[in-house]
Amino acid sequence: MLVFLETERLVLRRFTASDVDNLVTLDADPDVMHFITGGRPTPRQEIQNEILPAFLRYYERFTGYGFWATIEKATGDFLGWFHFRPLPGAAPDEPELGYRLRKSAWGKGYGTEGSRALIHRGFTELGVRRVVASTMVVNVASRRVMEKAGLTLVRTFHQPWPDRIEGDELGDVEYALTRADWERQHPH
Repeated sequence: MLVFLETERLVLRRFTASDVDNLVTLDADPDVMHFITGGRPTPRQEIQNEILPAFLRYYERFTGYGFWATIEKATGDFLGWFHFRPLPGAAPDEPELGYRLRKSAWGKGYGTEGSRALIHRGFTELGVRRVVASTMVVNVASRRVMEKAGLTLVRTFHQPWPDRIEGDELGDVEYALTRADWERQHPH
């Protein structure tokens, strides 16, 4: 197992072709998928033929960026994933932070722990200038993780979603953290 990052309670590692079942199980939970597809699961075929291969291609294109399978150290259980990578068309030193965790991992601080570790790595090793993250206005739990990870609300915006999700009329929010603000939060 190639460990990308280790925190007190988590191991973030590269995905492998054998992670198909982990992703299928994660995306099969309607609560996990609520703010993404309105609760509709991702078909196994799509994970196997599109999503996982896209995750794997990231490691070749961008050193230090990509999607990271998240494992609970105490149990060895797959908890979900984090991503830390530039959005299409965005500057490479301005990655987006994101996460999707199993319901059993919610409310335990794992989202904040993994996010802080990726942000730290970005600012100390990857030359990141600014980290961004976004979610729906009504996704209070995800917004709380962003805030606890040190990001602040930048704007509310509206974008088209393929699925109708309750609360989508309120739009989305973008959070961000600049290197200067991060350094103020973490004086040496």
